Amino acid sequence: MSLKGKTLFITGGSRGIGLAIALKAAADGANIAIAAKTVDPHPKLEGTIHTAAADIEKAGGHALPLAVDVREEAAVKAAIEQTVARFGGIDIVVNNASAIQLTPVAATDMRRYDLMQQINARGSFMVSKYALPYLAKAANPHILMLSPPLDMKEKWFAPATAYAMAKFGMSLVVLGLAGEQRGRIAVNALWPRTTIATAAIKNLLGGDAIMRASRKPEILAEAAYCIFHKPKSFTGNFLIDDTFLSREGVTDFDQYRVDPSQPLQVDFFVPDDSAPPPGVSLKAKV
Repeated sequence: MSLKGKTLFITGGSRGIGLAIALKAAADGANIAIAAKTVDPHPKLEGTIHTAAADIEKAGGHALPLAVDVREEAAVKAAIEQTVARFGGIDIVVNNASAIQLTPVAATDMRRYDLMQQINARGSFMVSKYALPYLAKAANPHILMLSPPLDMKEKWFAPATAYAMAKFGMSLVVLGLAGEQRGRIAVNALWPRTTIATAAIKNLLGGDAIMRASRKPEILAEAAYCIFHKPKSFTGNFLIDDTFLSREGVTDFDQYRVDPSQPLQVDFFVPDDSAPPPGVSLKAKV
């Protein structure tokens, strides 16, 4: 398997999960457009589109850093056109950009509500929409959404209704677009079983303690890499990272733990009937 010569358009790819997916593809010599907002260093968040591009080039890929706010239609269209002009087309779109705020309805500022809807649901819809004509020309095109299975349970919405609406909105795009493009473009969703050690998790959910109870972004990068090698007939799937990788032959999941001495923290939106794959435990390793 190789992504050499393939072109990926990744939103929110300056750090975390998006950057991990980019670096995995870069090792094959892929072309990667990093479409993200962070141009200048942020006091609390590592990475910019330029540091990400440097890391991609160092890993063996070809990078195109693009300053893009996925809420802005003109910016999204321009970024996609720049990617095609630079690399000749687009083979894979990764909708990774996301905003999060875990507050109940009464405590959610409407500007924050709008931000989550515009970045998560609308942004993913819009990036996919404008990439479709170019993906249609690719040999084995894929759209991957970093969004959860459609498990419509009260417990997911009640603590953070606005965020749940925004994330499930991304998954609804998968559901509809997979049907629209069946036989032409693969459209799938990928979600982690456990929390992933990213800046968002550290800053919003409990600092170093939650980081130690998380897996590394590389587990999602490995899963995404496997998805991209599936034929375009592999579509409309809502995948949990370790379950999917287990079916692909991965057996060592301890390699992805940040701290094996800590029990893993299950992520939001993982359905109750989705058990870890055989041989995989979320308990602390003694």
